[in-house]
Amino acid sequence: MAEYNLLLKRSVAKDLRAIPKKDLSKILTRIRALADNPRPPGCEKLSGEERYRLRQGVYRIIYTIDDDEIVVVVVKVAHRKDAYRDKGG
Repeated sequence: MAEYNLLLKRSVAKDLRAIPKKDLSKILTRIRALADNPRPPGCEKLSGEERYRLRQGVYRIIYTIDDDEIVVVVVKVAHRKDAYRDKGG
């Protein structure tokens, strides 16, 4: 399988700044791993949307996959209580 290109929305940089450093490294590791396997064990397709979510502790990584273009776009990283709200996602 070809390696996927990773893209992050600009708003994700802001999301990541709010996350404590101890959690941030684990989240970034999970995001980098999406390039090799965009559908890892534990990922779930969100109902009614073309987005997937991946858990990392109490945080959620929300992303889309374009298999034709071989691209993964991370659209949001947030605490689980805020991850599924429409604002910024």
